[in-house]
Amino acid sequence: MSRRFLKQMLFSVLIALAVSGCGSMKVWPLSSDTAEADPRTPANSTEYQCDKNKKFYVRAIDKGAAVWVILSNREFSLAKDASGRYTNSIATLTLDGDTAVFDDGYKSEYLNCKTQSNKSK
Repeated sequence: MSRRFLKQMLFSVLIALAVSGCGSMKVWPLSSDTAEADPRTPANSTEYQCDKNKKFYVRAIDKGAAVWVILSNREFSLAKDASGRYTNSIATLTLDGDTAVFDDGYKSEYLNCKTQSNKSK
């Protein structure tokens, strides 16, 4: 094949890909038309909504021996103590079904926290 033919072929493919991005033609075979999870929600976590529009996420780690707490400005782990609470000597999290009591060790802004599905109760 000649170089000119290869250049024309490459140019045609690039134009076709650029134009297909503007239409409804599906070029990427791994994409999905179904609704996906909110990208701001961390994977494998439970969202807790609290008073004053505060929220945080909890992800169980180490087979439940610890949790990963995800706040809007930081993330950290808490280990389960003998009483069943999770703590790191600064913050404390107590989980009870769909409710949580969370003291971040600095300001207690996380009051009346419930999972998203239980917030209306």
